[in-house]
Amino acid sequence: MRVTEAHARTWATGGRRVRNELRLTNIDIVLLRLAVLFGFVLVWWLSTLWVSRSFLPTPWATAQAAAAMVSDGSIFAATGQSIAVYFTGYLLAAAFAIPFGLLMGGIRVFGVTMEVYVNALMATPRVAFIPLIIIFLGLGFQAKVTVVFLGAVMPIIINTYAGVLNSDGELVEMARSTGASDLEIFRKVMLPGALSHIVAGLRIGAAIALINTVVAELYTAVRGLGGLLSVYGNTFQMDAYFVVIFVLAGIGVMVTQSLKLIEMKMARWQY
Repeated sequence: MRVTEAHARTWATGGRRVRNELRLTNIDIVLLRLAVLFGFVLVWWLSTLWVSRSFLPTPWATAQAAAAMVSDGSIFAATGQSIAVYFTGYLLAAAFAIPFGLLMGGIRVFGVTMEVYVNALMATPRVAFIPLIIIFLGLGFQAKVTVVFLGAVMPIIINTYAGVLNSDGELVEMARSTGASDLEIFRKVMLPGALSHIVAGLRIGAAIALINTVVAELYTAVRGLGGLLSVYGNTFQMDAYFVVIFVLAGIGVMVTQSLKLIEMKMARWQY
């Protein structure tokens, strides 16, 4: 079929019109999110009409429990303890995993050699290592950080490795044809192309690290937000239990949204 200039203009303007119709402003996004939040609270409140308050507290009872926990400072102390474990383990995982994944992708022999072991560790439940960690590191801060580290490190390594391998082959060949060295190709082509994969790995690692923070606090010394979950869950203080869950969800949202902003800032470095 012959494509005329008129057809091309029609398709181009049609494409712009569709994009304009689908474009959302920041205000629209905020309103949509508030609507979803309102719907969630409404469904939650309606559910309490059929479920015992011993298992599902009302939104108002949860808000009252949150106010009490804020006033006595218990939620702040527990949150501080969990954040210290979480960020220490997560940042150590990122500092190790990103260079390791880049080496796997940049040095092909090293990547092929280590890939099977990385996949094996990724498939192994981290909980299986907790008894060994307790034996060697005890029940304190170091043990918790190690559990968080093990949870976050593998997805970051795998995504970084995949990002380097999925670099644009045409750009690599073009750079090589201009006389660029392997190091220059890696630094100027492969690394910028892998940024989106690296940030995706950081997001997944952040979520798993938060989960492992709670797991570590439940299996080791019962402290932090995981400790509060254990105490409130065992005593059926479900209003306070829900407060802790919402705090954990809030931490997860803040971390992932921060990584999203970093990705947007770094996007202009990509080719």
